Amino acid sequence: MNIMLFHSIYGPRPAVSAAAERLRAAGHEVWTPDLFEGRTFDDLEKAREYREEVGKDELLRRAVLAAAPYSERGLVYAGFSLGAATAQTLALGDEKAKGLLLLHGTSDLAESASVDELPVQLHVASPDAFETDDWLNTWYLQMGRAGADVEIYRYPGAGHLYTDPELPDHDGEAAEATWRVALGFLDSL
Repeated sequence: MNIMLFHSIYGPRPAVSAAAERLRAAGHEVWTPDLFEGRTFDDLEKAREYREEVGKDELLRRAVLAAAPYSERGLVYAGFSLGAATAQTLALGDEKAKGLLLLHGTSDLAESASVDELPVQLHVASPDAFETDDWLNTWYLQMGRAGADVEIYRYPGAGHLYTDPELPDHDGEAAEATWRVALGFLDSL
């Protein structure tokens, strides 16, 4: 598979590179665009300030420009938290998208969103302050109405960004389970 993997609000941290290497070792071609132009963060508030400074529209523009040269190949869009929201937006707008792998996050859907049985897999902590049960239920129903084929995997007790070993949210067991299931999902596409 050709995978476009977007980083979280913390920027292109080592965990993103490690994830890309894991995917490449499984035989996938992976691109990891840097939407923050080299900036990385350890502090969530500083990361949020930077995201607001750059703006949602500009981040989306950067993501579209990064994916455009490869979209003809049929991409699987993937991302971590903020990057998952970005991946979702691009996948729903790309009729050649092969799949959507969401780690730690989702995004709003336009009422007009429509896909043709797009395979979608979401991995989230349970509970997750950023992805509440009520929100996920609504999101799941909206994705289904849009035509997506959605699977959700929840990891009790894990922190929001539990796949990043350098963050306090890290949960090694949940991270390994996530990658095992995600690699199976990618192999099925």
